[in-house]
Amino acid sequence: MLYTAPALLLVGLLFIGIIIFHRLGLWVRQYQKKKDPSYESDGLGPLEGALLGLLSLLLAFTFNQSASHYDTRRDLLVGESNDIGTALLRADLYPDSLRAAFRRDFKEYITERIAYYEVGNDEEAIQTALQKASVLSERIWQRAASVSRQPGDPTRSMQMVPAINNMIDAVSKREEARKKHVPDSIVWLLFLLCLTGSFIVGYASKSRKIDWVILCSYSIMTVMTIFLILDLDRPRRGIIDTSSVHENIRGLLNSFQESGSETQ
Repeated sequence: MLYTAPALLLVGLLFIGIIIFHRLGLWVRQYQKKKDPSYESDGLGPLEGALLGLLSLLLAFTFNQSASHYDTRRDLLVGESNDIGTALLRADLYPDSLRAAFRRDFKEYITERIAYYEVGNDEEAIQTALQKASVLSERIWQRAASVSRQPGDPTRSMQMVPAINNMIDAVSKREEARKKHVPDSIVWLLFLLCLTGSFIVGYASKSRKIDWVILCSYSIMTVMTIFLILDLDRPRRGIIDTSSVHENIRGLLNSFQESGSETQ
C-alpha cells in the first residue's frame, strides 16, 4: 500500500496530521487545566525529549536504509552494463558467422533489458520483459555451450562462458534489488512517532496559542525528510531515479548503430 501510494499524497496527509495532533494535544492540556487549575505537566519534559530523540533515530535509520537500497540499485545497473559489454566484446573472438549470430542476440537482449526498466512499475510488463530476456539469454548460453563442446582452441569459450554467466546473474540481482524496500511496518511506525511526538509537544506546551512559525517549520522539515526517504526507495519514479545510470545500457545499444552491425 505505502509503496504504491503517491509519496506527495502521503507526506501531505502527514503534514496535516502533525498540525492536527499538535492542536489536539494543546486542546487536551487546556481541557485538563480547565477541569483542574492546579494540574501541571512538568514531568513531560523527559518524555518529550525521549520521544523526539526516538523519532530522530528512526528517521536517520530509515533514511540510511533507503539510501543504501538506492546505491545498491545504481551499482547493480553499472555492474550489469559492464557484464553485458564484456560479453558483447568477447563475441569478437569468434569467426564472423558466429560473431554475427551472437551480436544479433545481444542486441535483442539489450533491447529487452532496456524495456525492463522503461516499463516503470507495470508489474505485468516487467515480468514480460524478464521472460523475453530469459529466452534470449538461454539462446546465447546454448550457443556458447555448443561452441565450447567443439574440438579446437578452448580459449574463446573460457573467456565467453564466464561473461555470459555474469550477465545472466545480474538479472536476478537487479530484480531482487527492485523488490527490496524499507518495510511498511517501519514507515508506519515513523508516521506514528511523528503524530505522537506532535501530540506530546502540543500537550507539553504552556502557551495557550500555537506558534505557527515553529510548528510549520518542524512539520515541513519532518515531511521533507520522509519524502526523501520514500523517493529514494522508489527508483523508477519520483524526483530521484536511476535513469542517468541506465544510459550505460542504452549506450550499448547505440554502439550497434555506430558500428553498423544492426545490418549483420
